[in-house]
Amino acid sequence: MMLTFLVLLLTALALYGGALAWLWFRQEKLLFAPDVLPADQPLARAPDIQELTIPVPGAQLSALHLRLPDPKGVVVFLHGNGGSLANWFVNPEYYRRVNFDLFMLDYRGFGKSTGRIESEAQLHADVRAAWATVAERYAGRKIVIYGRSLGTGLAARLAADLSERRPPDLTVLVSPYTSMAALARERYAWVPSGVLRYPLYTDRLISRIDGPILLIHGERDPLIAPSHSEALKTLAPHATVLRVPGAAHNDLQEFDVYLGAFARALQAL
Repeated sequence: MMLTFLVLLLTALALYGGALAWLWFRQEKLLFAPDVLPADQPLARAPDIQELTIPVPGAQLSALHLRLPDPKGVVVFLHGNGGSLANWFVNPEYYRRVNFDLFMLDYRGFGKSTGRIESEAQLHADVRAAWATVAERYAGRKIVIYGRSLGTGLAARLAADLSERRPPDLTVLVSPYTSMAALARERYAWVPSGVLRYPLYTDRLISRIDGPILLIHGERDPLIAPSHSEALKTLAPHATVLRVPGAAHNDLQEFDVYLGAFARALQAL
């Protein structure tokens, strides 16, 4: 009886260990769902949108840059975990109306960006490198750091880093999480936090962000509960939370409440 129990226990432990090892090495496949685009596919069609290639160690990042004649500033847009610039850079007229440039990049392996994502530190370094390529143009103008879903953790890091020298004029986190580690605990309580190579601790960064913070969340979001925005608000009392009635996770851009609030926040700068 005891031998049978030990065999079963060891088998269970081996299976558990194997599952954790699989998660460790396959996290990129689980977290990121890029659309890969042909290298010769044009992304910029309007004359005021430029297509950029940004060199980073071991890769070339694809980016799009809406450049207006005399913009009030720039929105640095860090998108979610799927798709590419082809489906994220879709409403430049919105930014033309509020007179803000828009700068957006594809992460490694997304769209026309080469290379592959290998670590959280690499992601943050790529974001900093991309921003550095256009930062000089916006000296004396407004800087808005915007993150959506997965991109909120990257935006929080960039905004916190900028706050040490030149704080952003506005940080916008749309469908943010307190951390990816917290999300994992909610859904996969059996996974030890040490297995996660992309914990993305927004909750450890948000108090370091100077300037206004706008947290926007769909009230029906099934992926990241609105309680994450409320928890971040507790950590950064100067932040404002906007809950969008009826909105879920991927459809916020279809709601006038969201579009209007973001436009007013930009116009108020």
